[in-house]
Amino acid sequence: VQLQASGGGLVQAGGSLRLSCAASERTYSDYGMGWFRQAPGKERESVAAIAWSGVTRYYADSVKGRFTIFRDNAKNTVYLQMNSLKPEDRAVYYCALIRPILSGTSPTGYSWGQGTLVTVSS
Repeated sequence: VQLQASGGGLVQAGGSLRLSCAASERTYSDYGMGWFRQAPGKERESVAAIAWSGVTRYYADSVKGRFTIFRDNAKNTVYLQMNSLKPEDRAVYYCALIRPILSGTSPTGYSWGQGTLVTVSS
């Protein structure tokens, strides 16, 4: 599976961006897709994730209420709508297929797409 991420760019604090991640194919065993980010000098962290069924969604505490993840199964595409962006959201954002999310844990990604850079100016 190849994942193609897009939508990054430069935005002022308080602004919005929408990231997209299109999967070249989707198999029955695929659980869902997630967004992760890595800021300079920091470890990669999970941001949001969604099961292809739409039943399960995950958000990191730092983005709850500001980011929304949703999917279009017909297009094998997952989107991340990012509103009220803050300078601390600046990072390279990666999409990945995810394994089933266990209660109380963060998503685990595999089959990574290339990153897309999000820059938020203050």
